Amino acid sequence: MRNLIIIVLFLQLLLPTRFSAQFKLMRFDEDYTSYKDSAKTFYNSIKYIPLSDNKNKYLSLGGEARAEFVDFNNEDWGRMGIGSNPFLIQRYTLHADLHLGSRVRIFGQLRSAWENGRKNGPRPIDEDHLNVQNLFIDVDLIKDEKEKLTVRAGRQELDYGSGRLISVREGPNLRLYFDGLKFMYKRGNFRSDAFMMAASEISPGAFDNTSSKSINLWGSYNTLIIPKRGNLELYYLGIHRKDVRFEDGISDENRHTLGGRFFRYGGGFIYNFEAAYQFGHFNKGNISAWTASADIGYMFENVKGNPTINLRNDYISGDRDKGDGKLGTFNPLYPKGGYFGFNPQIGPVNLIDIHPYATVDLSDKITVQADLVFNWRYSNQDGIYRPSGTLNLPSSGSKKKYIGTAFLGSFNYKINSFLTFNTGIQYFNTGAFINDVIENPKDGLFINSRIVFKF
Repeated sequence: MRNLIIIVLFLQLLLPTRFSAQFKLMRFDEDYTSYKDSAKTFYNSIKYIPLSDNKNKYLSLGGEARAEFVDFNNEDWGRMGIGSNPFLIQRYTLHADLHLGSRVRIFGQLRSAWENGRKNGPRPIDEDHLNVQNLFIDVDLIKDEKEKLTVRAGRQELDYGSGRLISVREGPNLRLYFDGLKFMYKRGNFRSDAFMMAASEISPGAFDNTSSKSINLWGSYNTLIIPKRGNLELYYLGIHRKDVRFEDGISDENRHTLGGRFFRYGGGFIYNFEAAYQFGHFNKGNISAWTASADIGYMFENVKGNPTINLRNDYISGDRDKGDGKLGTFNPLYPKGGYFGFNPQIGPVNLIDIHPYATVDLSDKITVQADLVFNWRYSNQDGIYRPSGTLNLPSSGSKKKYIGTAFLGSFNYKINSFLTFNTGIQYFNTGAFINDVIENPKDGLFINSRIVFKF
């Protein structure tokens, strides 16, 4: 934490006091070509470093420092017997974006992530001392005013749609990445990506992560922007995984997902509808699983603070009959960790939830949000799964469906263009199912505070 403070204070002295932030979730999506003829400040000089007389070749540098204090109380509803468990996690990244003319670029990024103080040690999402997060080359095969076709080869992050199935996973300390090949096509309001990827096994040391060296994620994600009406996404995703554990058993899995999403954000009426069906093979049997989600709200754009109110409802299938030769458990693939709250203990598997929430801007820099989430099991024959999709708590023969109620509140403060702070609290009141299968269950409490510096 001390190192982070020193880094931030030093860089703050060198950075401009006025700056229009261009930082994006995927840092390789940022574009600093407008800095070509900008004032020669220190910051501008590292965001656009010309490498040729005509300035078509240039280098851009950037990075991030992030620290988060976390306190878990009664993780997994007291089943672990730890009680209060405060700890600190940190993440640092540095990246370089090299443009070799108008059609070729190379992007590289290093990541270092650490955990300190957790009583039961770092989780798989917490620690990776040094690793290559991104290292790819882009080549524009077609590039004109009407269309563009780019091929990307190498290590890269993926993030699609609402993050329900393929997310870079920004919430946890370790973001996801893949090794593979992706084709990206754009024409007008239409965009289509096709990819073949291999996942990696994370180890906590330096440069010791190992790739699966075989394709285990492939698919196509397509987006059509419909002006003034909304946006349509259609996708196909395929995965192959070994020794996957569901309540129905442990076996290799070949699964295919067909889905669609229709959404609209902005002022006034906002909505997000998504549905997906999964089929394939598991343990010599067939897969038949599905999910459907509706998120409807309204932004009062003419009211001070632009308050929004939303109501969300999710149905996510679980297995209805263990041992019948058909798996009905939905697999969320690579979802973002905080899909049902900023640190949920319930993942998007075998779940029905009703989720009202509201946000308001207290100023142009401060936003607060309040959430209430009611959670049920979809099937009595299936258990509770973690946000990653791994089995957490088997059904244990219980006929109770209600899992519990989560109460959430968050505060987000954009200190300046480079520095942000957010803090949140989540209280989970156990329901009939938890009380039925866990001896001496306890309500859970999660508190976190995070500061992030980007340049």
